[in-house]
Amino acid sequence: MARATAARRSALSLVSERRRRDARARELLRASDELSALSERERAQATRLVLGTVAAEGELDRVIDAHLRRGARLEPRVRDALRLAAFELLYLGTRDDVCVSQGVELVRGVSPRAAGLANAVLRRVAEKDAPALSRARERVVAGAFDARDLARIGALPEWLCARALASLGDGRAAAWAVAALAPAAPAVAANRARWKDDEARRLLEAAGCAPEEGPLAGSFTLGAPARLAASGLVERVDVLPCDLAAQEVALACSPEPGSRVLEVGQGRGTKTVLIEGASVSAGGPCEIVSVEVDASKSELAGRRMAAAGISEHVRCVVADGRALAGEGLPDDLLGSFDLVFVDAPCSGSGTLARHPEIAWSLREEALPGLAALQADILRAASARVAPGGLVVYSTCSVLAEEDERVVEALLSGPAGGRFELLDTRRTDQPGSDTHFVARLRRR
Repeated sequence: MARATAARRSALSLVSERRRRDARARELLRASDELSALSERERAQATRLVLGTVAAEGELDRVIDAHLRRGARLEPRVRDALRLAAFELLYLGTRDDVCVSQGVELVRGVSPRAAGLANAVLRRVAEKDAPALSRARERVVAGAFDARDLARIGALPEWLCARALASLGDGRAAAWAVAALAPAAPAVAANRARWKDDEARRLLEAAGCAPEEGPLAGSFTLGAPARLAASGLVERVDVLPCDLAAQEVALACSPEPGSRVLEVGQGRGTKTVLIEGASVSAGGPCEIVSVEVDASKSELAGRRMAAAGISEHVRCVVADGRALAGEGLPDDLLGSFDLVFVDAPCSGSGTLARHPEIAWSLREEALPGLAALQADILRAASARVAPGGLVVYSTCSVLAEEDERVVEALLSGPAGGRFELLDTRRTDQPGSDTHFVARLRRR
């Protein structure tokens, strides 16, 4: 009897812990002593299994439930083990007999009496669902596919795939679905307010991170990303873990040195540092007022600005972006701005590989409310831009109702005549997230 491998046992432990605590998978992975005790190869396998199983959860349940007796209920830990084995069988290309054998042993380890059921379910997955997935992939490659095929190959909700098809078109929607289960590229950005690009590269090399220059100014991909955690570079904000798509959005702002910038939706402040760094690289600092509705996030961002060495040029303000056109604003928000950057709250549907919990937590009925919130924030924030100034609107969504239609709503509304739409685009960096960016000039 072959015992389940250490990597698979660790993955099962983490998947079960995430379910019990309703935690984020990546946070558990970073803090796991059990994972740290594994060899580098085992750690990579366990990480891939955890992130993939979480990302594919709803599709895996659909597959598993199709092979249970009607009304049958699984013990939660048994379902966790079956999800892991089914994910590996369907999406990682491991041999069927290995997946079935290892899956049975995982189930035996948490519930010995369920081992027979696990064997029967996993064999049916191998016989029926794996061939169905292969046929869906063939249709996608041939360009003759539908939303159901995308849902299978990306382990995504079918409604989300239908909306992505309508928003992106066939080719980009297929690439988006394939990327949903792909490992996220280990990308970082230099703090260009402190370091020149070659200086940041040397810091990463000294830490053993094996950096390679990326396609954007100040960007790097890491050949040894595990070395970054112990280097202290992130804590000191010498570099910032940041997807290439987010870096591209920040570069789209391109503030002039000495200009006054309003950032709406600061979050933890990563793009704040990137925007300030772009200005410093162009000749000197800009002055940023960053708005965040969540007080705890704003406080954290303030500490990061200090660590990054830019707090003299950044003001972190707790405020609701929808109120920016109103009265009684804090002094820092008075007057007009040369650049207004709106990093809008959104579905996150362009960041599925980096945030595996998103796809199956999204609810279709929530989208109209999100779009209304985005439109309100953009309308209020755009009122603060000076004549001749630039408005940059961005989301990390692939859905038109959060992207193009929000911009169209502004332009077709009472304030629309004051703005000229310069361009819209979706980021398209290989192996990275997909963000939307629109730039408008106030006449």
